[in-house]
Amino acid sequence: MLIIADSGSTKTSWAFVENGQLIYNVKTSGLNPVLMNKDDIIDVLKSISIHNNHPVQSIRFYGAGCREPWSTKVRLALEEVFHPSGTIEVESDLLGAARSLFGNKQGIACILGTGSNSCLYNGHEIISNVPPMGYILGDEGSGAALGKLFINALYKGILPESMRDDYLTWASLNYSQLISRVYHEPNANRFLASTSLYISNHLECEPLRRIVKDNFRNFFHFQLNNYHRKDLHVGIVGSVGFHYQDLLKEVASTEGYVIDNIIKEPLEGLIAYG
Repeated sequence: MLIIADSGSTKTSWAFVENGQLIYNVKTSGLNPVLMNKDDIIDVLKSISIHNNHPVQSIRFYGAGCREPWSTKVRLALEEVFHPSGTIEVESDLLGAARSLFGNKQGIACILGTGSNSCLYNGHEIISNVPPMGYILGDEGSGAALGKLFINALYKGILPESMRDDYLTWASLNYSQLISRVYHEPNANRFLASTSLYISNHLECEPLRRIVKDNFRNFFHFQLNNYHRKDLHVGIVGSVGFHYQDLLKEVASTEGYVIDNIIKEPLEGLIAYG
């Protein structure tokens, strides 16, 4: 049995694979070793180990925050719970995205979800990565970055006042509560990204469409242009890229890039990669 996992800070998708075929899959909460201790990770792993009656040969875990020294924490937890007879591979979610999108071919692999990231992939490994810098300093193209642009535009006269009132009603917030969600409560990045649920249903508003396109344009300018490889195709993983793919492709074309593939989640591609 091969176990493949794709993990973010909020959700982990697990696939149990035998001879290249998916036997079953489950979802758990996210396993970010930067934010969790080993015991918390083990508790989540135990919740799925009870469903597996097959001996585990190998595990391939791709996750947010999975770089040294934090990836060791995940590796030890997987070993303790599953006792695989073979290898345990713990890699970044970005490498998982690259393998899912391109397999053994080269390309520019990107994540556009709550946060953003990108890399130059040579078909085997990541050879260059522009640091995304997180939602405060960067994460251009992401849901969190889009939320910042959107909320700012609501209060700076870029979007209609009626939209501001409509959004606050939709979100059950007033101005002070909105500020508190961003500056005083945890998971501000997730809150900012949640505005995408509203934005995606109001794209008939041309100024709002421009904001979405500006967010993607920033992604190409501040991240992808640094690779100087417009000859390579671009692949996108993540809900923001998936749900706004028409506008994303439009911006990519004007910036001189060709998007080869856009997928919501990488797990199917990682199963095919093996």
